[in-house]
Amino acid sequence: ISKADFSCPPWFSSNAKKLIKRILDPNPLKRITIAELHQNEWFKKGYIPTRFEQVDATLDDVDAIFDESGDSRNLVVERREEGPVLPATMNAFDLISTSQGLNLSSLFEKQMGLVKRETRFTSKRPANEIISQIERAAMPLGFDVKKNNHKMKLRGEKTGRKGHLAVTTEVFQVAPSLCMVELRKSGGDTLEFHK
Repeated sequence: ISKADFSCPPWFSSNAKKLIKRILDPNPLKRITIAELHQNEWFKKGYIPTRFEQVDATLDDVDAIFDESGDSRNLVVERREEGPVLPATMNAFDLISTSQGLNLSSLFEKQMGLVKRETRFTSKRPANEIISQIERAAMPLGFDVKKNNHKMKLRGEKTGRKGHLAVTTEVFQVAPSLCMVELRKSGGDTLEFHK
């Protein structure tokens, strides 16, 4: 949560992604409250409120439950790893899911005609170099660039016919000497994205 570093599957709707972003906001003052969550349109879709029964529990009952689960082997421990940040790795299942022929996302999302909202390519260059090259190419084209390790968000300065063009870029390590780069339109016009 402190970094708000997460990604959503491509078949998540934009409203679901916005809600998740509000839930995982690292700033507790901006994070969505339970009351706001219950008022969110995406959340209310098909929601049936839970009815709770009133239970009379004493402090002794609570202590007994904690004593039963007091085994330290069940505790969650956070580990922090130091060292260079590496790009996300992809296994065979991840690669298969990116294949158009085997991509199941069409079962979960509405297709946007024939024009794709994403493109991928591979490179034998290191991930840091790929990100730097994309940044150097995007800045003269009028994009505001925000980088976070091997992910990058590009936002166009000019307002197009559907707002500012926004592109999310991520570099995945497929093999020790091979990276896959994914560019996904996250806002604006799809035709502008392809230009």
